[in-house]
Amino acid sequence: MLLAVRSKSPFYKNGFVLGCEKSREAVLIDPGDEVEDLLDVVRREKLSVAHILLTHAHVDHITGVGRAKAVLGAPVHLHRADQLLYETAEEQAALFGFRMEAPPPVDRFFEDGDRLAFGGYQVRIHHTPGHTPGGVCLQVGPSGMIGMQLFVGDTLFAGSIGRTDLPGANHDTLIRSITQVLFAFGDEAEVYPGHGPKTTIGHERRTNPFLRP
Repeated sequence: MLLAVRSKSPFYKNGFVLGCEKSREAVLIDPGDEVEDLLDVVRREKLSVAHILLTHAHVDHITGVGRAKAVLGAPVHLHRADQLLYETAEEQAALFGFRMEAPPPVDRFFEDGDRLAFGGYQVRIHHTPGHTPGGVCLQVGPSGMIGMQLFVGDTLFAGSIGRTDLPGANHDTLIRSITQVLFAFGDEAEVYPGHGPKTTIGHERRTNPFLRP
């Protein structure tokens, strides 16, 4: 699977392009301020983006959705529980001292367990609330196999966990999402967070100070 990761100031938030080597079909995950870099990857690799997938609707993860939608025309997917956050993106931006245009309407709402295909790969949706009400984990792998690459938004980081001091967040709910949903994928599963470097479930289970009993 072709995997490209980009981040950019001011939020240094990871955006992803995942592509099928054979069909050149792809998905875009969380286009933010790095959207032009992601679109450059799409053009350079001659990819056809089938879906724009949002792990949650905090402003740093959606500032590039409008641009991505205008260029690619692909449907935007989000969990319905984050619709209010998505609709108040302009207000979120103002809190950080900048302006942004309202993002385009959501085309499709995730349901827990949904499956989406791009070429020979499949994305399975897992609801992981706590950081936001509608946070999701995107489990990716070859079609017909157990996906071992997890795109978790801001639920889990290398050595940390998502913030729970924001509206709609809940610490106990976040811990349940991590320990009951993410840990169930097994220690070898690769974790691609919304900020910072990738890690593994096993490493976080053993060393993450926020997840020790």
